[in-house]
Amino acid sequence: MWCSTVGGMVTLLLSLLAAPLATEAQQPKHVPRLGFLSAGSAERDQSRLVGLQQGLVALGYVEGTNILIERRYAAGQFARLPDLAADLLHLQVDVLIAGDAPAAQAAKEATRTLPIVMASVADPVGIGLVASLARPGGNITGLSDFNAGVIAKRLELLKDVVPAASHIAVLLNPANPTNPLQWQLTQAAAPALRVTLFSWEATGPDDIERAFAAMRQEPPGALLVFGDSMLGAHRHQIVALAGQSRLPAIYSTREPVVVGGLMSYGTNIPDLYRRVATYVDKILKGAKPADLPVEQPMKFELVLNLKTAQALGLTIPPAILFQADEVIR
Repeated sequence: MWCSTVGGMVTLLLSLLAAPLATEAQQPKHVPRLGFLSAGSAERDQSRLVGLQQGLVALGYVEGTNILIERRYAAGQFARLPDLAADLLHLQVDVLIAGDAPAAQAAKEATRTLPIVMASVADPVGIGLVASLARPGGNITGLSDFNAGVIAKRLELLKDVVPAASHIAVLLNPANPTNPLQWQLTQAAAPALRVTLFSWEATGPDDIERAFAAMRQEPPGALLVFGDSMLGAHRHQIVALAGQSRLPAIYSTREPVVVGGLMSYGTNIPDLYRRVATYVDKILKGAKPADLPVEQPMKFELVLNLKTAQALGLTIPPAILFQADEVIR
C-alpha cells in the first residue's frame, strides 16, 4: 500500500515536471516575416524578387519554409503607398523592404522603429532617408542604385547609337524625389556631347500620352527615359509610343528593352536585390539598421535590342555591341 502510494506520487511529480517541457516543445517556432513594398508593379518586380530569393537561399532561408514574404505593389500610383505600408505594419512584419525611393519614403513615414531595408534608391541622403551612407543613423539602411557616372554614360551611349541626334527628349516623373538629381546630372553631361535637352513630365499614363503627342509636334532625335517606378510600370505603353514615333530611346533598366525598347544602361537591379538578403539576415540576427552602412552598386549592364534597332533603321556600332552584357535578337 505504502509503495503504491509513493509510486503514484512519483508519477504525479514527473508528470508535473514534464508538463512545462511538453508545452514548451509544442510552442511554434517564430518564422520571420518580411514585408516588400514597391511603387512599381508585380510584373516589373518579378525578376527583382527572384534576386532577393536567391540571396536568401544562399543564406539558408527558403520562402514558405523558414521565412515569409508579404508583397504590396502600388503599380505606379504613389498615393497608395501609405496605405500599403500601413497594411504591412498591421501584419507585424519583422523587416520592411522598400523597393524604390517612393516606397522608402512611405515606409519611413509609417514607422520610425521597424527596420527598413532599401533595395534601390538613387539618392538616400539627398532625399532625407538616411543621415549618411556610412552612418545611416535611424531605422533605414540598404542599397543605393545611384552612380553619377552612369547618368552621363547613358546619354553618351544614346548619342553614340544616334549620332545625328542634337535634340534629345527626357521623360521624367516629378513625383519621384530622385528624378531632379537625374535631370541635374543629365543636364551637366549634355554640353560635352553637344546636345540640347527637353524635359517632359509624367505622373501617370495620361501624361505619358500627352508627352508623346507634344514630342510629335517637334520631334526630337532621341529619347531618354529616367529611372522611375511609375514609368517602369507603364513601360509597355512608353515602348509602344516610342516605336510609333520612330524614336530611339534609352532606359535605365533592362525590362523596357525586353518588351521592345532599343537599349538600356544602368545598375544591375537583381544584383542589388540579392544583396538585400544580407541586410535582412544581419537584422534578423540582431543588427541595427543605424549600424549598417548603405552600400552602392557594383554591377552595371548594357542591354541592346537588335530587332528594334533594325526597325528604326539603326546600325549599332561594333564598339557598343562589344560592350553589351545582353543582346536581344
